[in-house]
Amino acid sequence: MRILLILALVIAGGLLAVPRVAMAQAKSAAGAPQEAARKFRGYLEEDWKRWMAEAPEIATEVGFPGQNRRWTDDSPEGIARRKRLLDDSLAQLQAFARADLPESERLNYDLYRQILEAAEEGQQYGDDPMPFASVAQRNLWMPVNQMENIGAQAARTLALMPHHTVADYEDILARLEALPRAVEQTQALLQEGLKRGYTPPRVPLRDLPKQVADLVPADSLASALLAPFTQFPAGFPEAERTRLTERAKTVYTSGVTPAFRKLHDYFAESYLPACRESIAATALPDGKAAYAFRVRWQTTTNLTPQQIHEIGLAEVQRIRAEMDKVIAASGFRGSFHDFTEFLRTDPRFFYGQPEDLVNGYRVIAKKIDPQLAPLFGKLPRLPYGVTPIPAFKAPSQTTAYYQPGAPQAGRPGQFFVNTYKLEARPKWEMEALSMHESVPGHHLQIALAQELENVPEFRRHMGYSAFTEGWGLYSESLGEEMGFYSDPYSKFGQLAYEMWRAVRLVADTGMHSMGWSRQQAIDYFRENTGKTDQDVTVEVDRYIVWPGQALAYKLGQLKIRELRRKAEARLGAKFDIRKFHDAVLENGAVPLNVLEARMKQWLDEQAAH
Repeated sequence: MRILLILALVIAGGLLAVPRVAMAQAKSAAGAPQEAARKFRGYLEEDWKRWMAEAPEIATEVGFPGQNRRWTDDSPEGIARRKRLLDDSLAQLQAFARADLPESERLNYDLYRQILEAAEEGQQYGDDPMPFASVAQRNLWMPVNQMENIGAQAARTLALMPHHTVADYEDILARLEALPRAVEQTQALLQEGLKRGYTPPRVPLRDLPKQVADLVPADSLASALLAPFTQFPAGFPEAERTRLTERAKTVYTSGVTPAFRKLHDYFAESYLPACRESIAATALPDGKAAYAFRVRWQTTTNLTPQQIHEIGLAEVQRIRAEMDKVIAASGFRGSFHDFTEFLRTDPRFFYGQPEDLVNGYRVIAKKIDPQLAPLFGKLPRLPYGVTPIPAFKAPSQTTAYYQPGAPQAGRPGQFFVNTYKLEARPKWEMEALSMHESVPGHHLQIALAQELENVPEFRRHMGYSAFTEGWGLYSESLGEEMGFYSDPYSKFGQLAYEMWRAVRLVADTGMHSMGWSRQQAIDYFRENTGKTDQDVTVEVDRYIVWPGQALAYKLGQLKIRELRRKAEARLGAKFDIRKFHDAVLENGAVPLNVLEARMKQWLDEQAAH
């Protein structure tokens, strides 16, 4: 701005004499932030490339090229290399003076520093130094559980890989050939974890040996690991199809199957018997501090477990009152538990065939799509699909989950739904679940973040659970504004899902910081929700192996609701829901304090107009 002012005065006729030296100094001063920004963006770009080379599975997931033949190196040398890289990434970042950067780059600086520093802090609790790992944070010494493990990750990664050309399939084969070494490294980490006192609770892992065994059936093409070889694209050369498939069978039989069978035997005979009986995160080395760290990271707040527990109790009480109103309005005669038993057992609320359940979700998705325009000014270009959860891991998985697509790779997002035990998948929960996992929930928010322009690559893929899951839960409430939840059962389903997230605040903190038993958490869940026993058990076991992660949903939703209430109250008739939603989403996923500051600025701007 200063340069433009000086030039305008000179062009206007020399009304102000400006020495050439002064002009040069002005240009230099104004250009300094831009030069600092250029160097800073160069650092972020190169650092992203370095980390993608260290995390080939993440590279595949986000569509980063060149890593599709490899797995993460979990050898002692590979882990040491990641630690050195993290130290170097932090040192390079700290060489930049935040004050020297233009305002537009300071958010990038703050977010990247937070990510790296969190990865550095997590190492003292056994976490992988990789800063872009799963939202659940990967502990090096406990790298497997019923939700995430080497088998599930391998199947997911291989399915995500491009499989259009012969070269794509050669990459898949190379990765299959490298898989036995990755399995061996995982087993070595588990053994080292036992020595260090890091073991997961035994009960949630009860189905893990079977999950591994189901991954390597005798019929190679029935394995989820070889799914790409049952899905060749149309027009693929027949001779190449035959050659590649036969080679895949050979690799599977000679290397992959023996590796996973060895892992299965290790789980069943050695590892699970050595796992701990206790369920609390505080039972691990330095567990109290580790849990506090995970709570801070997952919620992006400084709330203590006790404070979160109290918030959960209050929310359970509030939502229960709303549920009782719906029961009364439905005309049902009986208690809360009579009503939930009716919802869990009446045949009218369940599909008889897996394909009917999947198609039911697809119908809901089609109905949601045209209702988005009145609520959002900007919608993502990336499409999404509805897909069944693979059978080998369905028994230990939740009701549904979202898997991001990759615009760079041309891969759509996927809303995965669980067809295991249809008697545990009621129709009345489907609308709320669809809102959360697809649109206007995860797919809409994550795809918009992936399509952000003029931001460093990490911003398109970093997912703060408090934001992403908070948005997903907030999105469930938008169903009513879009004309859904028209019958009392579906409305009860929406409230049941919100109650589910409130119960999480109580159960997670109860088990990990207040001495609750697993059965106490299950009983509390049953007492306050309409969820089936299958769902309740799977959910509680999830909280046990992912301490703190489940706290993000409700706290994020409460913050977004609070921001909306403030905007509605201050703007009155000027409040535009489309502009509000666009403003919440325009920076991608960010910590809640960053979101709050950004929305305060937006609200001031809107009020001034």
